[in-house]
Amino acid sequence: MGIFKHYMTNKIVAIQGDHPSKLNINSDTSIFLANEVQSKKYKIFYYEPKNLSILNSTVVAKGFFVEFNYVKKKFFKILKHQKLNLQNCKFILIRQDPPFNLEYISTTYILDTIKDKVKIINDPTSIRNISEKFYSVKYQKYMPSTIFSQDINEIKNFFKTHKKIILKPTHGYGGNDIHLLKKLDLNFIKKFINKHDHIMCQKFLPKINKGDKRVFLINGKICGAISRVPKQGSFLSNMSKGATPINTKLSNIEKKISNIIAKDLKNEKIFFAGIDFIDQKLNGDINVTSPTGLKTLYDLSGINLAKLFWEELKT
Repeated sequence: MGIFKHYMTNKIVAIQGDHPSKLNINSDTSIFLANEVQSKKYKIFYYEPKNLSILNSTVVAKGFFVEFNYVKKKFFKILKHQKLNLQNCKFILIRQDPPFNLEYISTTYILDTIKDKVKIINDPTSIRNISEKFYSVKYQKYMPSTIFSQDINEIKNFFKTHKKIILKPTHGYGGNDIHLLKKLDLNFIKKFINKHDHIMCQKFLPKINKGDKRVFLINGKICGAISRVPKQGSFLSNMSKGATPINTKLSNIEKKISNIIAKDLKNEKIFFAGIDFIDQKLNGDINVTSPTGLKTLYDLSGINLAKLFWEELKT
């Protein structure tokens, strides 16, 4: 058995995600979480969503055991390729990036069949039911004026009211395909609707140039926050779009809203989430599929929420 002797003791964490070679060691939250739990003598099993199957009522994944190391130039080492019965794991982390498409949904149905036997973060039923954009509808009083529609006339009226609006795909991620509309361009809007069906339209908040705030919610509690300042000339606060992260503190209003959402998400069996504020208003993205930013918070402040993450799971 060699280095795999611990496997029968159930000390395995499986990560469902994009291949490690596609991850950014400097900012990736999945690696940060994996590196922390390795220190607790857990083994990390990594697999991609396409390699998840149900075989004769058994949920199995083709993947590999892997070690992560922040010191070495190549930050991951594949130890052994294997087909694993996922019921042999203690935890499964669903960490692949959206888009939230049919493959994503199919993996939640597969994992639903074993969630009573293995702790899965976040709960597959919950991430399937909680649309990252549509879930925010219940918090619209804390948000800038927002509509969800594919009706060109409704969007046209919304633009006439607010003059500058943000268009977002309802199932997008990472700041991709987000547009600031400064003039009414019906052809562009029609093409956008044809591509994305229902879209999210939101009043533009000019103070985004000062940065947004990403709040980390773990097990129903506010655990930390960072601010992300868009690069000059941009309105996108995603670090993947060149935004600069800085330390921040939450206002009383932001704390109040965050506590309400944190409590609701815990009741929905969402263990780990990220929510965003612009100018003290919730921007409508309730990140539950693959929240990011923990490594960035650690680099900025020394606060290690990966440690808290695993403590809350009672590893």
